[in-house]
Amino acid sequence: MLVILDLDDTLCNTWDAARIAIVRLIPTMLRLRKFRMFAYIITKRYRELEELKELHVLDFEEIFNKIMDKIYEKVDKEEVREMMELFDRTFFANLRLYDDVIPFLNELKKMNAKIVLVTDSSSTWQRRKLEVLGIMEYFDKVIISGETGHSKHEPYNFMLARKAFPKEEPVFVIGDRDDTDMKGGKAIHATTILVRRGYFKGRRAKHADYIVNSLYEALEVIKDELKS
Repeated sequence: MLVILDLDDTLCNTWDAARIAIVRLIPTMLRLRKFRMFAYIITKRYRELEELKELHVLDFEEIFNKIMDKIYEKVDKEEVREMMELFDRTFFANLRLYDDVIPFLNELKKMNAKIVLVTDSSSTWQRRKLEVLGIMEYFDKVIISGETGHSKHEPYNFMLARKAFPKEEPVFVIGDRDDTDMKGGKAIHATTILVRRGYFKGRRAKHADYIVNSLYEALEVIKDELKS
C-alpha cells in the first residue's frame, strides 16, 4: 500500500499559524506606516496568489518580498527584515500537528504502508517545518516542489511518488486541496481522500472520492477500501 500525504493544513495547522503571525504583524505594519500592506491583508487580496503556480516553489520570505514589490515602488530592507523576523518567530511558535496525525501515521506503519509526503513550497521552508514538527522519520520519501521545480498544480510530483514505489497497491492520496491534491491523485489513478480543514476547507470538491473531517475518518476509509 502506498499513501501519499500533503503537509500544510493536512498534517499541520499552517493556515492558523500564519493567520496568528499576520495578526501579530499588524501593529508593526501600522507603526512602520505600511498602510497599503495592511489594506492588502484586510481586504484579502492575498487570495490572488492562489493560482500563481510559480509561487508554489517559493518560501514565505520570497513570497512576502514579491508582495512588497507589488505594493511599493521602494521598500526599506530593514523594515522588511523586521517584519519577516517577527512573522517567522510567531509562525513557528504556533505551528502544530493536528491531534490525529501521530496516531494516523503510527497506524499506517503498522499496516506496512509506504508513506510519501508531496508538498509545495521551498525546500528550506518545508524541511524546517518537518524538523519543528518532528515527523520526518515517518516518511519513506519526501517530495518538495522547491526541489523538483514542479508544483502540485501539475501531476509531476505525484508521478514521482508513484514511480518510487511502483509495486505498491492500492494507492491513496490524502490532502486538503481538491484542485491540487485530489486532482494529482486522479492523475495516478489513486483513491483520493479530501480532509476538510485549513484554508481550503470551504471549497467545492470535484476530484475527491471521499470527503472526511479528520485523519481518523481517512483511516477508516482506507481500511474499508482494503476490505473491498
